[in-house]
Amino acid sequence: LSIRQPHAEAIMRGTKDYEIRSRRTKKTGTIYIYASLGRDSISDEAESMEEYGIDDIACESLPRGVVIGTVELGDCSESGFGDYYWKLSNPVLWDYPIPPQGKPQPTWFYPFR
Repeated sequence: LSIRQPHAEAIMRGTKDYEIRSRRTKKTGTIYIYASLGRDSISDEAESMEEYGIDDIACESLPRGVVIGTVELGDCSESGFGDYYWKLSNPVLWDYPIPPQGKPQPTWFYPFR
């Protein structure tokens, strides 16, 4: 699952336990978390860092363009506003991020084919 920083970091810390997406998914089980290269505005990133309570690292120092770990993807439920909540649990942060071999896509891709 491709996610921008600092949201990917918050998922790996267990602070963010859901992802809101415009589509439902039937996939469940262990998935990779890819910290994408895409960036939000500096002010949006700063606001997210504060919201997640991430104050021990600068946002600029967070890994990008690499797979940083895995999570369990559980239930997918509709928000009532046309979006879907994807439940994330049991994050496992890898000691060393790994660059993907495949080209990352906005949502699903297979990084090690």
